Amino acid sequence: MKDVFDELRAAILRGEFAPLQRLIETELAERFATSRFVLRNALTRLATEGLVELQPNRGARVRAISVEEAIEITEIRRAVEGLVAARAAERITDDEVAELSALGEAMNGAVANADMLRYSELNARLHGQVRRIARHSTATRIIEQLHGQMVQHQFRLALLPGRPSVSLPEHLAIIEAVCARDPDRADRAMRVHLDSVLKVLASIAAARP
Repeated sequence: MKDVFDELRAAILRGEFAPLQRLIETELAERFATSRFVLRNALTRLATEGLVELQPNRGARVRAISVEEAIEITEIRRAVEGLVAARAAERITDDEVAELSALGEAMNGAVANADMLRYSELNARLHGQVRRIARHSTATRIIEQLHGQMVQHQFRLALLPGRPSVSLPEHLAIIEAVCARDPDRADRAMRVHLDSVLKVLASIAAARP
C-alpha cells in the first residue's frame, strides 16, 4: 500500500488533481493497478494528512483550504522551519554547501529569465534541501504534512506579479546563512521569509469581498 499512498500523494502535490476534484475509486484503482481496498486505505491516510476530504456516501475529493487556514499553517511553519534552518547551519557539509549555493544560482537564473514555473519548483527544492541537511526527522515530518496542505497557495504566491523579486533575496539570505554555518542568522532569515509570506496571505484575505 505504501507505493499507492506515495504515488497518489505525489500526484496531488504536483497539482494533477485540482482542489475539490473528486477522486473516483475505480479510475484510481486502474491507474495505480491496485485494489479498491488498498486504495481506500491510502485515501484514509491522505485524509489524516489534510490532503483529501472523505465525504459520507460521496467518496473522496481533494481538500481545498481557506486563506485563513493557510495563514495558520504558515505561522506554524515559521517556528518549525526556523528551527530546521538553524539545525541545517550546524550540520551542513562542504558538499552540501556547494549544492545549496548552486541552487541559489539556479533560482537567480530562473528569475532573470522570468521563468516563474521553474522558480516555483526551485523554491520547493530549496526548502526540501534545507530539511535534508538539517536531518531532523520529526520536524521534517511536520513540515512536509503542512506543506502538502499549502501546495495550492505556494503555487499561487510564486506567480504573483513582483513576488519573486521579493522572495528571491529572502531565499538567498537563507542559503547564505546556512552555508556560513550561522544558526542564529539562518533561523532569522527563514522567519523573515515566512513573515513575508504571511503578509501576502493577509493581503489576499483582506482583499476578498
